[in-house]
Amino acid sequence: MKKIVVPGELVSVERKRLGSNVYVQEGKIYSECLGLVEDASSSASVVCLKGMYVPRDGDLIIGIVKSEKFAGYLIDVNSIYSSFISKKELNEMLKPGTVVSAKVMEVNEMKELVLGSPRVFFGGEVIDVSPVKVPRLIGRDASMLNVLKQGTGCNLIIGKNGRIWVKGGNIPLLLNAIQKIEDEAHLSNLTNKITAFLAEHKDKVKLE
Repeated sequence: MKKIVVPGELVSVERKRLGSNVYVQEGKIYSECLGLVEDASSSASVVCLKGMYVPRDGDLIIGIVKSEKFAGYLIDVNSIYSSFISKKELNEMLKPGTVVSAKVMEVNEMKELVLGSPRVFFGGEVIDVSPVKVPRLIGRDASMLNVLKQGTGCNLIIGKNGRIWVKGGNIPLLLNAIQKIEDEAHLSNLTNKITAFLAEHKDKVKLE
């Protein structure tokens, strides 16, 4: 099975010809994107996997209940990995389609996610974004997340798996801001640009 890497993750410590989606820093080769490592004897590259979430221990995710099992629930977390929440973690029964947040407690040897600390959401809606853009949507020390909350009045939680739960506030304006962040994720000074964008458009985008 090929190794899956995230942006900034080490691909190779050997000196090799650079292929696609990699860069060199201090003599080591790192990935530019979420993808599969193509590590040949003479070259190194990464095949990007757009839209795919690769979980890590400790990630906060937004999931949707798929089905009930004897001991718990199967959860759709927007990944090739299957995931499970034990009924012991919950105080209530869940129905298919219920939106929850949870923490990735473990990625086991079977490439299954064990989820813990679940929270059930009532109302609101789920927005899908590219998982590779999530770091920009959150920002350093949650700076971008706070800008989005304050600029739109929305209550929102961003999952590392490319899902956002949102309720209340100016959702149309939030959607416009999220699209702008995704389109301009490669640009610098983005937090200030989004702050200005929200201030300029807060009265132009009507509430639904």
